Amino acid sequence: QLQLVESGGDLVQPGGSLRLTCTTPEFKFRYYGLGWFRQAPGKEREGVSCVSRNDGILRYYADSVKGRFRIYRDNTKNSASLEMDSLKPEDTAMYYCAPLRYIGETRCEALDPDSWGPGTQVTVST
Repeated sequence: QLQLVESGGDLVQPGGSLRLTCTTPEFKFRYYGLGWFRQAPGKEREGVSCVSRNDGILRYYADSVKGRFRIYRDNTKNSASLEMDSLKPEDTAMYYCAPLRYIGETRCEALDPDSWGPGTQVTVST
């Protein structure tokens, strides 16, 4: 399975912006759909935004982040980014990047829901 490392999390005030990035040294990066998932304390992990493999033509956004978050992939750099604007306290969570086994209009699913990277912490607070 593709090994990904997340970065970019930070403490930010409500209304602020952050850019998360995940990278891998593996050349097979482009052949995987990629997704950002998050888990807040006491809550289940949820899919935030996902992008399909290769040219990334298909993108999914959870209703809670539509219009505020944007996902990108750059196959030349083996990286995927999540740009987050207008951050809210409810966006506070550990964010994980993972390869996908499914992406559709209404959801996306991680390839291995029992295997996650270290994640990157996003905290939105005054």
